[in-house]
Amino acid sequence: MKKKLLGKTPEELKTLAVAAGLPAFTGKQLAQWLYVKRVRSFEEMTNISKAGRARLAELYEVGVSEPVGMALSSDGTKKYLFPVNCPKASGLDAYEEARGNELEEAAVEAVMIPDEDRRTLCVSSQSGCRMGCKFCMTGRQGFHGHLSAADILSQFIAVEESQDLTNAVFMGMGEPLDNYDNVMRAIEVLTADWGFAWSPKRITLSSIGVIPNLKRYLDGSRCHLAISLHDPFSEERASIMPVEKAWHIEDVVRLIRQYDFSGQRRVSFEYIMFSGLNDSKRHGDALIRMLRGLECRVNLIRFHKIPGFPYESSPAPVMEAFRDRLGANGITCTIRASRGEDILAACGMLAGQHGKNKES
Repeated sequence: MKKKLLGKTPEELKTLAVAAGLPAFTGKQLAQWLYVKRVRSFEEMTNISKAGRARLAELYEVGVSEPVGMALSSDGTKKYLFPVNCPKASGLDAYEEARGNELEEAAVEAVMIPDEDRRTLCVSSQSGCRMGCKFCMTGRQGFHGHLSAADILSQFIAVEESQDLTNAVFMGMGEPLDNYDNVMRAIEVLTADWGFAWSPKRITLSSIGVIPNLKRYLDGSRCHLAISLHDPFSEERASIMPVEKAWHIEDVVRLIRQYDFSGQRRVSFEYIMFSGLNDSKRHGDALIRMLRGLECRVNLIRFHKIPGFPYESSPAPVMEAFRDRLGANGITCTIRASRGEDILAACGMLAGQHGKNKES
């Protein structure tokens, strides 16, 4: 199996170029072709000799995976389907060591959300998910493997809107902090001067609260954070989010309070509202107590019905009253607009397959 160059740092690319018999400066050239020009093949790297390109192609692959399908929503949202080969093991070197019989063929989805002058890409970090949230289609399909840094970055390069993207949210399939090394390598490429050169302010990572890696993320990144909270009561949260049994949401919030979010980095809490489950005054008051004094935002999300989960979304008046209650107690709270529901691209609906309508 050939090594993928996408996701490598300039120094790593230099080492691989020298190993292929090319000059050391080829590493810098490769980084520019991969991350600035965002090419798909060695043939496009015209400032590298023809013999050098042939040698690179013998040993390595660029690593960009083209989408195998796209679905277009009536609201302009696009959902792209990507093939991936996933090792079960985590870490950057898992892909270097894996062989064909150790890789699982799977598919992941990325969602491009247009909004006036913004183009936000919602990217996946795993095929399936190990967290098992009962209201999420991704979690219900089980875990198939971790995406490599190349698989993650391919989603940015191969979508039609690649050069027009303004923001990224790691809110697609998988738990980003469960695939920490590869996600952080992708973020390094996105924000490095030699990479995409994005400001960290353009990137938000969402997590259910994997505390050990959450601390590493907060220490090592200036990107935004979104925590999937969904219920302030531990026992109730555990009934729909098994992760609560390992990492309590109160401990997650306690950790977050140790960091400064008064500047450019922001923290938000995602709260899907289920009718009769987590939308009462009791829940609102508990959420207020949990978050009081923390510089944050709460995003209320309408639940998108999925098979096998008994609850419906809270009605709009209930969501509005919940929002107003939090706002009256000093917590910034908004109701997030739903996008792409007709192509199964909305929150909690990604499952590595397209909706039946508007598919190309």
